[in-house]
Amino acid sequence: MEPIYSKEESYSQEPVSALMEHYRAILALLGEDPEREGLVKTPERVAKAMAFLTKGYGEDPAAILRSAMFREEYKQMVLVKDIELYSLCEHHMLPFYGKAHVAYIPNGYITGLSKVARVVECFARRLQVQERLTVQIRDCIQQTLNPMGVAVVIEASHMCMQMRGVQKQNSATTTSAFTGVFLSQQRTREEFMSLIGTHLR
Repeated sequence: MEPIYSKEESYSQEPVSALMEHYRAILALLGEDPEREGLVKTPERVAKAMAFLTKGYGEDPAAILRSAMFREEYKQMVLVKDIELYSLCEHHMLPFYGKAHVAYIPNGYITGLSKVARVVECFARRLQVQERLTVQIRDCIQQTLNPMGVAVVIEASHMCMQMRGVQKQNSATTTSAFTGVFLSQQRTREEFMSLIGTHLR
């Protein structure tokens, strides 16, 4: 019996092939032998990994929200918290990872809950800095849904601080961005912060 569902990855061959050649050259420059058994397929694996980790460049986050946008008169907070987040720091191309907490207060329209997580994923799958990532998520939701307000908090650990440089393994970075009622109404902002269990000083 054939499986009812299967998920297949698809890659554009031309850019992946070009990346493979560059990674093969990098291995040689590092003093390795790209032809030895353990490394023969490494350039292809790394090229495909990078294509996946930066796939957000080929996605439209606003279109993701609009694909499941519905009229609804609900005017209380919608919060999607603890969204797992993996991105690459644009300065060293090393990973940073953590959680995003995203809330909005509808003003006539809502979107599918999974779409909020997909917007986070779309922006995270690009070369990033955490500060810009936070603002991009906020602005996309604000501009697409036009809610009464948007709140975004990201808590992340950065491998560029943990593996190299200052080498502080237990460090974490928190960034936040707000619009509308989350800026103008302290009680609304405090409710959001309480729900995600974070205190911004």
